[in-house]
Amino acid sequence: MSEFGLLIEYHYCTGCLACEVACQQEHNHPASRTGIKVTEYVMETPTGLSIDYVPFPTALCDLCAARTQRGEQPSCVKHCQANCMRYGRVDELAKEMEKKPRMVLFKPR
Repeated sequence: MSEFGLLIEYHYCTGCLACEVACQQEHNHPASRTGIKVTEYVMETPTGLSIDYVPFPTALCDLCAARTQRGEQPSCVKHCQANCMRYGRVDELAKEMEKKPRMVLFKPR
């Protein structure tokens, strides 16, 4: 069986938090717990400020095992408004990472 993961192209993340909300609703987590957390990074650049939003799975993330077993996308991927998250085989997602910068690949234990 191949291993699956989550590829996040954070360059396009808008920080809408839809992934966090979708995860909380999917797993009935309270507001203080989620399987994915969006972190805002503000940096000074020579031309002004740069703001990046990086959604990153937490220890609670199981890539929506019940959903993926039914052939569905993880809830965070389905509800990502910026369409910057992809679920798939880790080896295929790693090849995608070679094409563009500012991506992270998550593979659960």
